[in-house]
Amino acid sequence: MAAEGFRGPKQVWNAFLWSMKGLRAGWRHEASFRLEACLAVVLIPLGLWLGHGGVEKFVLVLAPMLVLSAELLNSAIEAVVDKVSPEFNELAGRAKDMGSAAVFMLLVLVVLSWALILGPRLFG
Repeated sequence: MAAEGFRGPKQVWNAFLWSMKGLRAGWRHEASFRLEACLAVVLIPLGLWLGHGGVEKFVLVLAPMLVLSAELLNSAIEAVVDKVSPEFNELAGRAKDMGSAAVFMLLVLVVLSWALILGPRLFG
């Protein structure tokens, strides 16, 4: 249900706490999220260091952040599907596969953006 009325500092703080709860749940329950988070801990500072200018730094940081976001969304989809329909269902399987494909596409984006930005410097 959507909140009605004024959204002040208390509601913003509560939203922050719920977000932190979601990050903790992702870390605690999702091995893929932990792996991608560890990769991001390496790639984000490296991207800030290796990027020339604001746009390159932004792209090199954005790609791993998008992977983490998509992984959390994919995990949320999987949790809801498992709650609603624990037995196999073709549509449930399709939803899970499509969520996984979204994460994969963003992982490809990480490789592609890093290769296009840093490749010419390393091999050119």
